[in-house]
Amino acid sequence: MRKEFRQIRRDTRSLIFMIFLPAFLLIMFGFALNFDVKHVPLAIVDQDGSRTSRELVMKFRTTEYFDVKAVLERTGDLDGLMARERIRAALVVPERFAEDLLAGRSPSVQFLLDGANAMSGSTAAGYAAAILQSYSQRITLEAMARRGFGGGSLPLETEVRIWYNPELRSARFLVPGLMAFILMVVLTTSTAFSIVREKERGTMEQISVSPLRPAALIVGKLIPYVLISLVSAHLVLGLGWVLFGVAVKGSYFLLLLSMVLFLVCGLGQGLLISAITRTQQVAFLLSIILTILPTFILSGFVFPIRNMPALINPITYLIPARYFLVALRAIILKGAGFPAFWDQLLALAVFGVLSLALSSALLGLGGRGTRRAAR
Repeated sequence: MRKEFRQIRRDTRSLIFMIFLPAFLLIMFGFALNFDVKHVPLAIVDQDGSRTSRELVMKFRTTEYFDVKAVLERTGDLDGLMARERIRAALVVPERFAEDLLAGRSPSVQFLLDGANAMSGSTAAGYAAAILQSYSQRITLEAMARRGFGGGSLPLETEVRIWYNPELRSARFLVPGLMAFILMVVLTTSTAFSIVREKERGTMEQISVSPLRPAALIVGKLIPYVLISLVSAHLVLGLGWVLFGVAVKGSYFLLLLSMVLFLVCGLGQGLLISAITRTQQVAFLLSIILTILPTFILSGFVFPIRNMPALINPITYLIPARYFLVALRAIILKGAGFPAFWDQLLALAVFGVLSLALSSALLGLGGRGTRRAAR
């Protein structure tokens, strides 16, 4: 352990890589990744031009979800603007819109949407539907009042309350996931280099012929990286609070326990990679393949696991970030207690123990082979 600390201190680049790179990546990803759909460029085609139609158009002008970029007279002008992505949505109010409303008929309002981006398109469609439904309800009540039903009201009144993230900011959802994603990639890569570097320099053979057991070697290499990774994780937490307002609502002890278990899983995976490779290039390639894509796609960081195909879903159980994200979001965002995610911590502990045991066994086999060759 002292040797590992000394080696890390001498290798300034590795120390910067482990401590400051996660914070830098959090800043970059935190500001770049944003799922909030707002200020959608909108075009208006008001073919009626009445006071009633202008009231409807004003509903779209006074919301942050849409920005009116063009007011057109013909629907044929929409094709060119949407093809050049000057607009992504269009509201078409038909002729005799106000006249049909006064006569008790139901005019059809058209809302055109650019569906090239399915995620933002579906969200914008939901915003437009909510605005049109609210306007329709108000028109219905006014029509009932004109016909003598002054005390009329809608049969169902909905009261929506949003817990844990009232502003529906995507940063509150993404920052815990970014923390897991960045730590897993950085820790696995840096740890994978630790043993492979000694293999290339020949120092691993000297350790193998010494009385040092593989378990002691694993623990000696694990402790320095766990301590340094905890410093890096707290730096990421601090930046998440300062830059994105994501504060820890739950128990700090449970958060620390979750981080330690996850760090052990990441370091164990890195040690396992280093135990089966002989060059830093191969170790780096394997660590990238086994961390970036699985953690980003299969952990629930961005894409919900429940929506994945039945063939892919079982593979997610092999990703430690899956369990860490559930515990992390429960502690940071919801302030939940231990009964809410104890099974996730148990899965992290099992994964960490298995990866460390397998690394120790592989290093032990390599050490016995080296000792036989020395004899």
